[in-house]
Amino acid sequence: MWPWEHAIVAYLAYSTFCHAIYRDSPSGLEAIAVVFASVFPDLVDKLLAWEFGVFDAGYAIGHSVFAAVPISIGIGLAARSVGRSRAGIAFGLGYLLHLPADVLDSYVREGIFQPELMFWPVVVVQGHGANQGFVEQFLLFFSRYRDELLAGNLTTYRWLQIALAVFTALLWLYDGAPVLRDFLRGCRRLLLGAIGSSRRLDESTGRR
Repeated sequence: MWPWEHAIVAYLAYSTFCHAIYRDSPSGLEAIAVVFASVFPDLVDKLLAWEFGVFDAGYAIGHSVFAAVPISIGIGLAARSVGRSRAGIAFGLGYLLHLPADVLDSYVREGIFQPELMFWPVVVVQGHGANQGFVEQFLLFFSRYRDELLAGNLTTYRWLQIALAVFTALLWLYDGAPVLRDFLRGCRRLLLGAIGSSRRLDESTGRR
């Protein structure tokens, strides 16, 4: 599954969770946490495999349930200790959803059921060592994805993914566009602060 597809699934799940449990929308911090966590396994394993050759395939420690569970619990406890429990939950949800999503995606697209993707080091996934670096390998796979979209003849599964992306984008807007909303508010505060400082300086100069 592509990183943005993981991010879409994770945000949709967490936003739904927030509305069901808290009767509220995700905050900017929570949105960042769930999206970052949703791609975290790929950032770890693909980088270590493609760039440094530590693993033979891009499914190893980052995708392992034996690492994901304690990491998620640890982040959750740390977030709770600083009064950010919801951000900790967002991280854990985004991370833990990534693992079964890869297994499901592989089964739907290729008809291959690979639960072993989640059980490193008990089961080590064999792969072909990448001859290119992380960025080059990503761009290679992305070009194939792009060519598939441009060529048309999309599968039902791909159409469902597109529909899910559109729905999640609308949900994000309904939630108040977290992250973008916080960024714009920050810019507004900085602008108003700069204007206020300028006025005070002018008033001080005028009094002299």
